[in-house]
Amino acid sequence: MQDLDKIFEGLSKSAFRRKFHLQGKDLVYLQTKGLPTVIAHARDFIAKRLAPAVIENDGKQTPFRGHPVFVAQHATACCCRGCLEKWHKIPKGRALTSDQEAYIIKVLERWLQNEMEMDS
Repeated sequence: MQDLDKIFEGLSKSAFRRKFHLQGKDLVYLQTKGLPTVIAHARDFIAKRLAPAVIENDGKQTPFRGHPVFVAQHATACCCRGCLEKWHKIPKGRALTSDQEAYIIKVLERWLQNEMEMDS
């Protein structure tokens, strides 16, 4: 797994990744439900949409909005197995380990926490 500070430094240099921020309903949802609930949803999304070794619609499985976790996934390059491989060095073609899933959750949680702090 990659060092989170280095990952976030790299993400901050990407014009595409940098444009993602929580707004509107997604921000309200995070504020209303709270970070622990949203992270519980993230665990479920990761287990179902990223963890399998083969994903039928890889590269298209994560919507761009509709839940704060979806926005966070795109902002942190945790949206598909291709981005996970490129940015986080987590290889495609193998099911994610529990350590890899936990790492992804840490990445998402850090980004969501930063978004909450920017809003306050």
